[in-house]
Formats: sequence, structure tokens, C-alpha cells
Amino acid sequence: MVDDLASETFYTTRGAAAALNVSVKTAQLWVEGGILQAWKTPGGHRRISHQSVKRLLDQRRMVEPKPAAVPATQSELPELLVAEDDPRTCQLYELTIKHWGLPLRLTIARDGFEGLLRIGEHRPDMLVTDLDMPGMNGFQMISSLRAVERYRSLPIVVVSGMSQSEIRDAGGLPDGIAILAKPIPFNQLRAIVESRIFAR
Repeated sequence: MVDDLASETFYTTRGAAAALNVSVKTAQLWVEGGILQAWKTPGGHRRISHQSVKRLLDQRRMVEPKPAAVPATQSELPELLVAEDDPRTCQLYELTIKHWGLPLRLTIARDGFEGLLRIGEHRPDMLVTDLDMPGMNGFQMISSLRAVERYRSLPIVVVSGMSQSEIRDAGGLPDGIAILAKPIPFNQLRAIVESRIFAR
């Protein structure tokens, strides 16, 4: 009887992944990031609530418009993911990075939550993120990524209006993350992109 109730109330990680139409690794990332509420049984198995999965599905419908088909040649390009909530700054990223003329595919996420969605669906070659964003901020997104083995080597660049002392007071950032101050120093950013993506 208890098992029947549990099967109606909770998902396994694999079951949640199937319900969300994502890989098991993506579901695990969302659990580690706190997006999916889960706990472990005495045997060490994760259990994820149906309500948590339903809430995530509802949020995805709001933030995730149906993407246009990407030509095969474009989908093979290195991908740069930018997480930034200000629409004008997003437009500035798009215009400037396009002007670079690099063989690069740019994806925009409007906050940390959407950033994790994009990363879970397809691991980009580099993440550029703001810190002060509504919902899930950049600190939370970075912490979630660094908690998962697969994403610990993902190159991350922070571009923020926060001062070094404000970043420290907010908990700081893991080692190895480049921090650039706004207004966006595009020449420095381009040098980092070229060294981390194209000089491998």
C-alpha cells in the first residue's frame, strides 16, 4: 500500500526525466540546483515530488518558446550561452558578438533558471553570466553547476555591475571564474572567448 502511494506521489529520477522529456543527467542537475525538490531514501535512491515536476513544467512553458529549427551547419558551431535579464544588454551582446564575425552560436537566457535549462539540454562551450538577476541569480546558477561533475570544467565568465567587495559579501565565486565589470568590456570578453573556445 505504501509503495502504491509513493508511486502516485513521487518520481524516481528516471521517471521525472521522462515526464520532463530531458535526460537523466539533466534531471540530476536540476535536483542538485534545487529546481526539483528531492530527497534520498535510506537505500540512497532519489525521490522527486510530482508537484515539483508539475511546477517545473509550468515554468518551462512560460520561459521556453518553441525554438526555430537550427540549420545543421549552425548547430555544429561552438555555443556561447549568455545569462542576462536586461533586454537592452541582451541586444548589445547579440549585435556586438555578431559583429565579431567568429564561427560562434549565441544563446540568450533571461535568468539563472533558464540558464540551467539551456545547459541541461545542451552543454554550451562557455557561459557568460550576470550575477544580479531575478528568480535564480548568477551566484545560485554557478553554485548549482559547480556541484555537478559534468559541468565543473565549463568555462564561466561573470560580467557584473557589482563591485569586488559586493561579490565577496554575497558569498564570493569559485576559483577559476573570470570577472569583468560593466559596462561590458567587449574586447576583453572576446579575448577570453577566443582563448577558451577557439584555442583548444
